[in-house]
Amino acid sequence: MFAVISYPPIPIFEIGPLRMSLHGVFAGVGFLAGAYYGTRRYRDRGFDANLFQSVLTWALVGALLGARWLTLPAYWAENGFDAGELINIGGNYSILGGFAGGIAAGIWRAHRLGLRLGPAVDVAAFGLAIGTVVGRIGDLAIVEHLGGPTRFALGYGIRPGYDVAPQHDRLECVTATVGEFCGIYHHAALYDMLAAAVCFGFLYWLVFRSGARLRYGQLFAVWMAWYGLQRFLIDFTRLALDVGGDRTLGALTWSQWSALAATVGGVALFLWLGRRNPVVTPENDRAYGAASLREDGSGS
Repeated sequence: MFAVISYPPIPIFEIGPLRMSLHGVFAGVGFLAGAYYGTRRYRDRGFDANLFQSVLTWALVGALLGARWLTLPAYWAENGFDAGELINIGGNYSILGGFAGGIAAGIWRAHRLGLRLGPAVDVAAFGLAIGTVVGRIGDLAIVEHLGGPTRFALGYGIRPGYDVAPQHDRLECVTATVGEFCGIYHHAALYDMLAAAVCFGFLYWLVFRSGARLRYGQLFAVWMAWYGLQRFLIDFTRLALDVGGDRTLGALTWSQWSALAATVGGVALFLWLGRRNPVVTPENDRAYGAASLREDGSGS
């Protein structure tokens, strides 16, 4: 009756004593995919991939903490302060918090190792975009992060008997009420995945096709502003709290406030780096610590 997306979700399943969800599985796979591509780009430019791997290890720890902690201000605003939530691993998690925590921990580790940040964060921009695309596959599989009702062609139609993510249990039904569906809702995770794929394409074009004379760190600033803006816009589809949307602070969701801060910060960082850092070139890479020749004798 309606031209929308509809497929059976893959619910939480059990493997022995463990309860597994593809949300967590693909979040991990997404991190690995982004780390692999970023490491390859870093190594291909002649930098020490082993040091970059150390940065990524700390970034993973920071991402796990940040993903949990960024949700706490909104939780405390609604329920009152509870220090126990700092160590409660069973609460909500935020991809924006994961990014913030991972980036902060990675920058700290890079400083400890004496790495120049510009090349590292620029290759990380590619990895962050790829990681988002791969990570969102898990959200699509379990049908998580639905938004408000829609008739958009990329909306998700819940059929009677479908077992979607637990946060959307109230949307499930036994008898169809909207044509053949229980309801049709914005597929926010799909929107985020598609926008992240376009972001990766844009970053690739900037570096390899556009001829733009980017300065060190500016590619990362572009990713930061882009992803913040896409999340700010996409989360307008999730403002309907009656379908399990995010907590709000005023007129916006907590994620939107975080995303807006990332957008503004990314634009400011891009402009600031444009006045401070040199243009990215092979010669400047060597000045930033890249080897002029690889160990096999080939050029960097």
